[in-house]
Amino acid sequence: EGNEPGDSAKITYSELLHKVCQFANVLRSQGVKKGDRISIYMPMILELVVAMLACTRIGALHSVVFAGFSADSLCERILDCGCSLLIT
Repeated sequence: EGNEPGDSAKITYSELLHKVCQFANVLRSQGVKKGDRISIYMPMILELVVAMLACTRIGALHSVVFAGFSADSLCERILDCGCSLLIT
């Protein structure tokens, strides 16, 4: 369910698994490995869930910074956690 009334989508577990595996492969191709720290800066959309699950799938730690935060707040969180990749 999205933020707006009537804004919704349906996805099966199989479709979700496929998207998560695809994105996990993208992360691996960027050099992300188990134990790496990733920041995710996205609104509440399906791709946010896919990114979180892909990080978990490969063993990377993730920190979600919702899109409402300012650039300064995002910068502070990135520096504090020492992330190696930002997903937007």
